[in-house]
Amino acid sequence: MRLGRQRIGSVLVIVTASILLSAARPGADDPPAGQSLTGQFLVATPEMGDPRFAETVILLVRHDKTGALGIVINRPVVERSMASLMEELGDKNPDAKGTVRIYAGGPVESSVGFVIHSAEYHRAETMAVDEHVSVTSSLQVLRDLGRGAGPHKALVAFGYAGWGPGQLENEMAQRAWFTEPEDPKLLFDVERSVVWKEALSRRSRDL
Repeated sequence: MRLGRQRIGSVLVIVTASILLSAARPGADDPPAGQSLTGQFLVATPEMGDPRFAETVILLVRHDKTGALGIVINRPVVERSMASLMEELGDKNPDAKGTVRIYAGGPVESSVGFVIHSAEYHRAETMAVDEHVSVTSSLQVLRDLGRGAGPHKALVAFGYAGWGPGQLENEMAQRAWFTEPEDPKLLFDVERSVVWKEALSRRSRDL
């Protein structure tokens, strides 16, 4: 999904996003499950030196030998009608109901869209992150949300955070990040303004 482009642009970026998600599926060259951080929350520490990621919580949807890809879950940008979002994506659907809160998912490809959602919803292009959460990047998931047939819980984000091989590990060694187990309540339900503080407090309880 891409904002601010004609329909053909949207289709091309759906393909791009689908390729990114396909790369996240487990493969023979992936690290063992105990070493991969896929499905974990990546939480910025108070010592984070990059202002783009200050006080962010990221759902890691891929972590393997090629690097990592994650989506920021606590930076809402705007709330708008589903119909207007669909129109901007090149899919005029005047029957789309409701509103959607749009998040800044990260500094890379800020016009590429992803929907993080509860795992009961599934399409051919859906990638399961873990048993609770999946990610889909297609216009159809938005169409389904607009007609009340989408996932029970959903978070719509544009952009993502990406790391090359070994880059995330180096940043973690420098104590810019720590990880916490993914929690659907923190992902979907907790007020966004306190998500980072709640994640930080969980780390304190674990120490």
